[in-house]
Amino acid sequence: MTKGFPEGFLWGGATAANQCEGGVFEGNRGLANVDVIPHGEDRFPVMLGKMKMLECDQEHYYPSHEAIDFYHTYKEDIALFADMGFKCYRFSLAWSRIFPKGDELEPNEEGLKFYDAVIDECLKYGIEPLVTITHFDVPIHLIKTVGSWRSRKMVEYYERLCYVIFNRYKNKVKYWLTFNEINILMHLPFMGAGIVFEEGENQEAVKFQAAHHELVASARATQIAKEINPEFKIGCMLAAGNTYPNTPAPRDVWRSMEKDRENYFFIDVQSRGEYPNYAKKEFERKGIKLEMAPGDEELLKNNTVDFISFSYYSSRLTSADPEINAQTSGNVFGTLKNPYLDASEWGWQIDPLGLRITMNALYDRYQKPLFIVENGLGAVDNPDENGYVEDDYRIDYLREHIKAMKDAVNEDGVELMGYTSWGCIDLVSASTGEMKKRYGYIYVDKDNEGNGTLKRTKKKSFNWYKKVIGTNGEDLE
Repeated sequence: MTKGFPEGFLWGGATAANQCEGGVFEGNRGLANVDVIPHGEDRFPVMLGKMKMLECDQEHYYPSHEAIDFYHTYKEDIALFADMGFKCYRFSLAWSRIFPKGDELEPNEEGLKFYDAVIDECLKYGIEPLVTITHFDVPIHLIKTVGSWRSRKMVEYYERLCYVIFNRYKNKVKYWLTFNEINILMHLPFMGAGIVFEEGENQEAVKFQAAHHELVASARATQIAKEINPEFKIGCMLAAGNTYPNTPAPRDVWRSMEKDRENYFFIDVQSRGEYPNYAKKEFERKGIKLEMAPGDEELLKNNTVDFISFSYYSSRLTSADPEINAQTSGNVFGTLKNPYLDASEWGWQIDPLGLRITMNALYDRYQKPLFIVENGLGAVDNPDENGYVEDDYRIDYLREHIKAMKDAVNEDGVELMGYTSWGCIDLVSASTGEMKKRYGYIYVDKDNEGNGTLKRTKKKSFNWYKKVIGTNGEDLE
């Protein structure tokens, strides 16, 4: 019986364009939804699609505009990743860097050249690029003109993006993800999919219609990819974490199953190729009639993904009792406080065994290889006078999660392709827009207000992770 991780396991780290790239007004890039989400009290109303903000103003600070300036420091940053021994680097493309407005017939060559350079830099060090086609990005022009993913036209614009990048990088990139955390559309519609609601409309119907368009676009991406290079591996991406019942009461168990299905719904379609019956019944109950084009069902059926990628930060807890459930806390996914778990400074519950449970649930359900593309601990780091951070708390978190991951592979037989921990270099938090919520092995000198030198410094976890990768996950001390 083999122990440890398979040969060729893809160790690495992950970032997103809108959280690290910056350079928003350079290289002919257009503005996207992620660029108009401010830091501060208006952030959540804007992300929810309830407060309309389609331009930048002078009153707000927009963290994505500079982020950590990866646009100018990518060589230095990728060299640091190579020093850690990365086998894989997951990053995303900014749609509006390639198609500034989103509906052009020809791409922006300057944007493509930037990604040429990033990919070539990875390959120079033998780092496999794992490219997320869209990590919440929607060009603002498409939100203003067609209403973003509520419109079928988006499928055509997304296809155009796919044709361009798949042809351009067909000999350089093997692994692709169609949409980052596709289920976030249901929780933060503007951040996840550029959706702004109009007065009095059925928000649930709008979200499910937008979801259908994204699912069709994902299937088309898979189809186009295989035509251009049959060796491409295409994955979907889920914000994962199993939901536990608050008590053994059957109604609590049923509620936890319903909560899990809310997230599985997208992956059921992307991996199995059809809408599950429980979702069809839900639409029926809510009077939602999805508009489908002829051939949509065949397209979904014939173009399923090769692997299931997901983010895992914590498990969740729910109750069927509305009064108890009213006490939910946490980030995007409301959860009861689990008395058996510790929590991070942001209230995210730390549950390494939950990762093993989630991996088994996904593998049992889909029987496709898994890829953990986000996992990590957001924490306040206090550097010394040299910028060095002794982040033992982060090492402890990662160690326990990697152990759980190893158990899922060795004890349970789960097929796992790789592990790219989130925010391998400090970046802007997607949920809060803060810099102080840090995940990285590399400290970036910048604060929540945008002040700082942007100097990079290795944390204690840098050398720890280097050792983990160097021993293929054997040495976790």
